[in-house]
Amino acid sequence: MDCRHIQFVNEVSSQENRSSQIDYHQLQGLFRLGAFWAQDRKIEDLQIAIANSQAVVTVWDNQKLIGFARATSDGIYRATIWDVVIHPEYRGAGLGRKLVETVLIHPLMNRVERVYLMTTYQQSFYERIGFEHNSTTTMVLYNQPLATRMPVMALQSQQLSEA
Repeated sequence: MDCRHIQFVNEVSSQENRSSQIDYHQLQGLFRLGAFWAQDRKIEDLQIAIANSQAVVTVWDNQKLIGFARATSDGIYRATIWDVVIHPEYRGAGLGRKLVETVLIHPLMNRVERVYLMTTYQQSFYERIGFEHNSTTTMVLYNQPLATRMPVMALQSQQLSEA
C-alpha cells in the first residue's frame, strides 16, 4: 500500500479549535468499523473525551479519517494512551505504529516517566513499540450510573460532618 499521501495531524490543544477540526461523524464511523470496544460511543461523549485529552492525533487519507488516538497526561509523571484505532483496510502498513509514536512525541507525552495503555488482544503489537506487559498495576473501578451517584454537595457536607 502506498502511504505517501497519508497525513498524521496533531490536533490543536485548544478545546474550541479542536472540536471544529475533528469530524465526529467520521470518528464515530471509524470506531464502529474498527474498534469493538467503542461500537456504541455517542458523538456528545466523544466530544467530551477529546476536549479533556491533551494529545489527540488523527490520520487522514485525503478527506477520509482512517486513524485516531488520544492521550491524557500530567506532562511529567503519568500518561495514558486511549482509543487507538486504524481503519481495517489500512492495517498492516505501519500506520498504527506511526500513530502511537506520534502520540508519544507530543510535548505533554515525551517526558512522561510512565505511559500506560490498555488492550485486550494487541499486546504483541504494543510490545514491538516498546511497551512491556505489566500485570501488577492495573486496577479498575466501575462507577455506578450517573443517576445513582450522590451529588457532590451532599458528599462534601457529609465529609464535613464526619470530620
